[in-house]
Amino acid sequence: MIRSALALALLAALPLSQAAPAPAGLTTISEQSGFVRTGRYDEVLRLCAAFQKAYPKEVKCTQFGTSPEGRPMMLMIVTKSGTFTPQAAKQKKLPVTLIQGGIHAGEIDGKDAGFLAVREILEGKQAKGALDKQVLLFVPVFNVDGHENFAKWNRPNQRGPEEMGWRTTGQNFNLNRDYVKADAPEMAAMLTLVNAWDPIAYVDLHVTDGAKFQPDVAIQVEPVVSGDEGLRQPGLALRTNVIEDVTKLGAMPKSFYPSFVESDNPLSGFVDTPSEPRFSTGYFTLRNRMAMLVETHSWKDYPTRVKITHDTFLSVLNQVAAHGTEWMAVAQAADQRAARLAGQPVALSYKATDKTRMIDFEGYAFTRTPSEVSGALMTHYDENTKQNWHVPLRDEVVPDLQVTAPAAGYIVPAAFAQMVAQKLALHGVSYRTLDHDIAALDVDTFRATKVDFAKSSFEGHHRVTLAGAWNKEARPVGKGALFVPIAQPRARLAMTLLEPQAGDSLAAWGFFNNAWEHKEYMEEYVAEEVARQQMATDPALAAEFKQKLESDPAFAKNPRARLDFFARRHSSWDERFNLYPVLRANVAP
Repeated sequence: MIRSALALALLAALPLSQAAPAPAGLTTISEQSGFVRTGRYDEVLRLCAAFQKAYPKEVKCTQFGTSPEGRPMMLMIVTKSGTFTPQAAKQKKLPVTLIQGGIHAGEIDGKDAGFLAVREILEGKQAKGALDKQVLLFVPVFNVDGHENFAKWNRPNQRGPEEMGWRTTGQNFNLNRDYVKADAPEMAAMLTLVNAWDPIAYVDLHVTDGAKFQPDVAIQVEPVVSGDEGLRQPGLALRTNVIEDVTKLGAMPKSFYPSFVESDNPLSGFVDTPSEPRFSTGYFTLRNRMAMLVETHSWKDYPTRVKITHDTFLSVLNQVAAHGTEWMAVAQAADQRAARLAGQPVALSYKATDKTRMIDFEGYAFTRTPSEVSGALMTHYDENTKQNWHVPLRDEVVPDLQVTAPAAGYIVPAAFAQMVAQKLALHGVSYRTLDHDIAALDVDTFRATKVDFAKSSFEGHHRVTLAGAWNKEARPVGKGALFVPIAQPRARLAMTLLEPQAGDSLAAWGFFNNAWEHKEYMEEYVAEEVARQQMATDPALAAEFKQKLESDPAFAKNPRARLDFFARRHSSWDERFNLYPVLRANVAP
């Protein structure tokens, strides 16, 4: 194999595994090619088994799911503690670190960097002692079907490897939009794994999209500005320490995702806000655990990106070895605080304020000229000329949507219980099923006053935005309904799923869209008769109708609205129209 001069220079500089021969069969195609190529998924199966054979006391290779196209989803459990089950890890109080590659399978740095880092640890060359104090769960490729949608130029704005997989799954799901709604079978398998092992840190390895500039990796962690305040300091420490580690090894990291405020305009600067719960780093905050997003820069070549990912992988393991036991105690305290959120305001989303600070960002010289192709201004970079950009950064983050947690919890009527129970179980949210009818229960109900459906489908759903408010009401609750208590460690996750105005709630993703559809109508001639009868028997209603005609020109010009004025007051009107099916309970049923 002929290697490029750049690849050879990088390999010579890396503290990788070239000092001594690796055990037979434990090197990747990527390493053998000088980090020019990456292997197909059968390599993951081969390497997983080979690592277990070479290190039977330290590695267990297991399947944790099956993809829709029938491929095994593989997990390597790596530890020197002799602990290979969730139960044993809990009993020994060992921190668990889950690191995954290939959630976007074209961004495959994590697979090749991870196998290399694991081998070096087992050979005693890196992170010495780190695996004595924790259990590593390594998922080389999360999106295995996307990985096998393999071709050149699947990532046209990425330098290497020569061929790579595809961003989405065989069912065209973007898994890093699926953490809350959990549609994909792959996500169901991952959440089941997470529920069993309860990792203190979840690391998601990616490659950016975007412009050309000098920084080569973004490392983001939450909680830092979101979630439980007690967990923010550990989250910040993890981020700070890993950034310091990789900087010492030659990287140029940033703690925010370097995406311009205005597309293709470097001088528009950046906004740094925490991810929404549909993303990995936004999701684990709701579970009171830490998540790290690692985004190597797509315009750096593959050897460089693998090196940085490899160094980050090792740094995370060192940090968890040093602080994991302490962080587990902080996380358990956060669980206890979450169970006491009843009646308190809880932030369900965050935003950056308008406050701006200017930063120097390491870029390249560029020009912006009109394009004869698109007709728009287009940016052209000169990578041979480094240039500091003095640009604005908005990174002051405050809560956006805040909702007061219910006094007792949520009630899901029996008609929706099966669907919602499946989602709650996937997320490890506790609930119980009512075994009796309740004639009238003190609850809050949400009625939508405005319903805005998205104009197009997104991730397989027609999303919806709701306006409205909760109001007290006594309603019957039937046998078979679910009660979801707020007094539980995953209270924030329960609220995210069940608060109708939360951006990643089941309601927002369209799981309750039938509630916003009017199903039964009066024919116009029937409504005419009903209207005349109502006005004849109810002079006050007739006066109200007349006043509305005079004060509301749009109403006066709309025959359907005029008839609906009376239809809504008829006994046949469906009082459930625009009523959110989920109730907030003020007392536990």
